Amino acid sequence: MPETKPRVALFVTCLVDLYRPTVGFAAIKLLKQAGCTVEVPPNQTCCGQPAYNSGDKADAADIARSVIALLEPYDYVAVPSGSCGGMIHDQYAVLLASDPEWKARAERVGAKTFELVSFLVDVMGMAGVEASYQGTVTYHDSCSGLRELGVKAQPRALLATVAGLTLAEMEDAEVCCGFGGTFCVKYPDISVRMVSDKVENIRRSGADTLLAGDLGCLLNMSGRLSRLGHEVRVRHVAEVLAGVTDQVPPIGAGKGG
Repeated sequence: MPETKPRVALFVTCLVDLYRPTVGFAAIKLLKQAGCTVEVPPNQTCCGQPAYNSGDKADAADIARSVIALLEPYDYVAVPSGSCGGMIHDQYAVLLASDPEWKARAERVGAKTFELVSFLVDVMGMAGVEASYQGTVTYHDSCSGLRELGVKAQPRALLATVAGLTLAEMEDAEVCCGFGGTFCVKYPDISVRMVSDKVENIRRSGADTLLAGDLGCLLNMSGRLSRLGHEVRVRHVAEVLAGVTDQVPPIGAGKGG
């Protein structure tokens, strides 16, 4: 763990801001517990990934430059999403590769940007949390967090310290749920088949709760679970690790299929 309190920017993400602010508050609680000084830059926007994935590189580059300038003053950047974290960590430098100055700035910001749970474990040395959760959970490894940022063991290590929680691994936990940002819009039939397969694996795990580190994946799987009539609670992993599950219902609760 760093000797002095690092100044950490929380990059909230659009989905957390619009659909699940509790995840942001849980992230702040965890970062403070880890010994960080946490700030939420007020002028942050979308990371630009939807535009980037849709081929609108000009607008994505404009967004990237704005986000880079916003995040440069901080020691670290923590993101409760492997998808948005991967965009800043890896793709900004690719997007701005033709401009040497901005490419270098993108690389510097990218190097200090981490997915939330990875940052807690790998940078801050967090070995456990003081939280409890009564239930059996299964964990979905979101694609960007796993493949771009190496997030796999870290959430499982912290979940192992949550009192009352049992982890039941599902089959093919590393396989995409079919969300993929704009993928689910461009290829809806393939996406539905993928998430249906994922839901079946969740069901077979016997878990009563599904966890992941990406809200997009969770919204996608929650919707399909509801449509297929499976009563599985869905939560962002930060909510469980921060012990705030009594403050907000599971994702998708009370919504029609």
